Amino acid sequence: VQLQAYGGGLVQAGGSLRLSCAASGRTFSRYGMGWFRQAPGKEREFVAAISWSGGSTLYADSVKGRFTISRDSAKITVYLQMNSLKPEDTAVYYCAASNKVVLTTAPGLYNYWGQGTLVTVSS
Repeated sequence: VQLQAYGGGLVQAGGSLRLSCAASGRTFSRYGMGWFRQAPGKEREFVAAISWSGGSTLYADSVKGRFTISRDSAKITVYLQMNSLKPEDTAVYYCAASNKVVLTTAPGLYNYWGQGTLVTVSS
């Protein structure tokens, strides 16, 4: 069972990146998916989540209106489109999967975690 996050990189403030999270090893079609991030010296924080159907989403206030979470129709890959990036968005971004709840911001309710991808936003 693996979640592979990729798509991170270096971007200037105001730019965009799209992160992807691919699932393998089992079917995640009935799992809620989430993105979290951890900046240096800070705790991991919730960014966005999407229900298994894709019909419901949640966003942290800090990214609302700038980030969009989505998943493909096969429900194998989850995306995080990040626009209008700010230096404070710099962090390692992690994807996670949960079969405990439909939609949640709580990291403790996610069963599986990817390894993280680094996003660096320069000013």
